[in-house]
Amino acid sequence: MSQFALLGKRRFAPFFWTQALGAFNDSAFRNAMVMLAAFQMGLPERQVSLYTNLAPALFILPYFLFSATAGQLAEKFEKTRIIRYVKLFEIAAMLLAAWGFHTHHLALLLVVLFMMGVHSTVFGPIKYAILPQALKPNELVGGNGMVEMGTQLAILIGMIVGNALMLLAGVGPLASAALTIGVAVLGYSASRAIPPAPATAPELKFNWNPLTETARVLGITHRDRAVFNAVLGISWFWFFGTVLVAQLPVYTKLNLGGDGSVNTLVLTLFSLGTGIGSLLCEKMSGKRVEIGLVPLGAFGLTAFGIDLFFARPLASVVQGLDWLAFLRAAGNWRIVFDLTLIGVFAGFYVVPLFAFIQSRAPREQLSRIIAGNNILNALLICCASGFGLGLGMLGFGVPQIFLITALLNAVVAVYIFTLVPEFVMRFITWVLVNTLYRVRADGVQHIPEEGAALLVCNHVSFMDPLLLMANLRRPARFVMYYKIFNIPLLRFVFRTAKAIPIAGYKEDPAVLQQAYDAIDDALAAGEVVCIFPEGGLTCDGEIAPFRPGVEKILARRPVPVVPMALRGLWGSVWSRRDSMLRRARLPRRFRARVELVVDAPLAPEQVTVAILEARVRELRGEFA
Repeated sequence: MSQFALLGKRRFAPFFWTQALGAFNDSAFRNAMVMLAAFQMGLPERQVSLYTNLAPALFILPYFLFSATAGQLAEKFEKTRIIRYVKLFEIAAMLLAAWGFHTHHLALLLVVLFMMGVHSTVFGPIKYAILPQALKPNELVGGNGMVEMGTQLAILIGMIVGNALMLLAGVGPLASAALTIGVAVLGYSASRAIPPAPATAPELKFNWNPLTETARVLGITHRDRAVFNAVLGISWFWFFGTVLVAQLPVYTKLNLGGDGSVNTLVLTLFSLGTGIGSLLCEKMSGKRVEIGLVPLGAFGLTAFGIDLFFARPLASVVQGLDWLAFLRAAGNWRIVFDLTLIGVFAGFYVVPLFAFIQSRAPREQLSRIIAGNNILNALLICCASGFGLGLGMLGFGVPQIFLITALLNAVVAVYIFTLVPEFVMRFITWVLVNTLYRVRADGVQHIPEEGAALLVCNHVSFMDPLLLMANLRRPARFVMYYKIFNIPLLRFVFRTAKAIPIAGYKEDPAVLQQAYDAIDDALAAGEVVCIFPEGGLTCDGEIAPFRPGVEKILARRPVPVVPMALRGLWGSVWSRRDSMLRRARLPRRFRARVELVVDAPLAPEQVTVAILEARVRELRGEFA
């Protein structure tokens, strides 16, 4: 099912439109207020500058004050009811805004802006915590991509419409007020159709002290190192994006020689690119939570950020170009290309991180972890504003700021990936598997979402663990022959994935015993373990007799057993059909069509070696 099909599902569509309309209204109101102050009231430039700089601070302040409280609300109470209260609050805020627009009362509009910050703060933890409740595991990446795409487009359209309506001669304030009130009412109407989303921690003791609760929320966010570093990655994305977007007006005017329409164009390119990248995540990840895309996204942000510097490092010799003239001018399509691809790789970067947090964090703590993420996002956004202003005061031009930020992105990415090697391991796995094979997975929903399980699969090539690793929805501990485990180029991947090396009894009985102990410890901890009961790679493409090790494992730790079969690997690269140096048949070896078939779990008391072997042979069929 395509991710766009979710828009036809009641469990997703009302929520999608509710959050998109809210993002639109935030953007439309903020930009209409700035246009009112800058162009409709005849204020001096210094006063306009004060309001335009104060506005972002007032909008972001509630994230520091109320995120921790919002996280508690989202876990203790039913989420849909909170969403409806939030949308009623938005309607009240927009009614106040209408009076502020009519009377040109900027102080009141700043109060409304703070209220909209509260609106976004309370909605934020619900926005991402409700998705795992509403979507199936294989829909999580696509759903996040749709939400990210919808948010980016809604913000962009809201900016354009908010600017345009306020500048309408004579009726700008009235048109802006009518729009924002109407959209708020539509958002509330959409929220009425969202299905119930039960509380995930109804017994939670509510803490009204924002300071102590903020400290507690940050502690919960920090508890799981992988989740916390994903949160840091998202916060860095906001830092990078804030620096980039904040420089675009000056960059448009001085370096591109464009007018306001060119500024709108470059923002559109970045937003559309992010939307495209977000949507592509589902296709590229095979509907799995694939954090291997995150290093790819980080690389793209740096590469095209650097190229943006070289594309136009000096001021433009012409000024006042409209967007059509800009596109016709020589060399500008390179800038279009860079800005769009920065957005695309931003989508690759941030969507898998959100999906990773949703899939990895405990369900009863997810809203508070998202709240902690929002607090850190707000902090990094403030740091980004200071960073950009500081570099400007030091005499750096906008292209130089782009270059410094792109290089800093590479440093931060290396730091995060060093702390959590799983990101790089998944990237290597994703690149190798998607380069060598075209994989179709069937039945992966049979693997239990929680608790211990033993996966049993035929063994065809040296790439089997990587291929399975790239296609299973849950991380698995692979039991593999110790000599394969120690292959120099792949040892990092296997160690990072916590694979378990094993040897035959005659080869090394100590390694064999250590493997059995490690398997039992993993199953006792509720992990998934995958074994290849043949004891080695097939030499003729047929499934070899299963060894009794699986029965020994189940005798110590009875857990569900999931039979699986790999099809189409015999004759592909790194199988033993023939030598790599003789009879090289590249069309068969590279981009081979491979299938993974997963059967329903068997109860441990039903399992024997003979039954498992027969079931795997049946799953494999004739398609070796």
